[in-house]
Amino acid sequence: MADKVKVVVASRNKHKIREIKDMLSHLSLDIQAVNEVANLPDVIEDGETFSANAIKKAVETARAVGYLTLADDSGLEVDALNGQPGVYSARFAGEPSDDGKNNQRLLDLLAHIPCEQRTARFRCVIALAWPNGDTRICSGTCEGMIGFEPEGDNGFGYDPLFIVPEYNRTFAQLTGSIKNQISHRYRALVQLEKVLAGEFMKKSVDR
Repeated sequence: MADKVKVVVASRNKHKIREIKDMLSHLSLDIQAVNEVANLPDVIEDGETFSANAIKKAVETARAVGYLTLADDSGLEVDALNGQPGVYSARFAGEPSDDGKNNQRLLDLLAHIPCEQRTARFRCVIALAWPNGDTRICSGTCEGMIGFEPEGDNGFGYDPLFIVPEYNRTFAQLTGSIKNQISHRYRALVQLEKVLAGEFMKKSVDR
C-alpha cells in the first residue's frame, strides 16, 4: 500500500481542522495541523480577499514546513451590509477574536432589517500549495439567512445565526454530519478532492 501523502493545514482553529479532517477522511492523506509539524508564527492575514489570505497562508507555510499545505480562508457575507463582515469575519468586533461579540455586533447592525432582506452566504476559499510555490485554488459558498437571535449549540463562529433555508435550521442546530454535506467548506473541498486525486497528487509524491 502506498504511503499516505502528508498534508499540513495552515490553521490553529481546532473546529476548522476537525471539519477538514472529517471531510477528507476517505482519502489516503496524513492530515496534520501546522502546530503538529512546526512551531511557526501566525501568518499575517492582510489580504483584501479570501483568495489572497488563503494563498499567502498556504505558500508561506508550505515553504516553511516543506510539505503540501492546505489553507482555508472563509467568512460571512451579508447582503444588507454590502458584503460585511467578509474577510474581517473573525475579528468583526475587534481583537482578540470573540465569537459571541462578533455575533452580537452583527445582530446590532441588522436590528432593523426585515427577514426578507437578511440574505447572506458563507464563502470559503481553499489554497493548496507545494513547497516550490505552486498553488491551486478551490472555492465554495452556502446561501442562507441571518436569524434574529442565536439558535443551537453546535458549530462555531456565526453558525448560531446562519439559517439554512432547506432545513429551516441554523448551522449550529444541524448535526456535524449534515453540515459537512452542505457547507461552503464542503463545497470547496469537493473541488480540492479532484485536484488531490489528479496529477497534482503525483507531483507532491514526486517532489
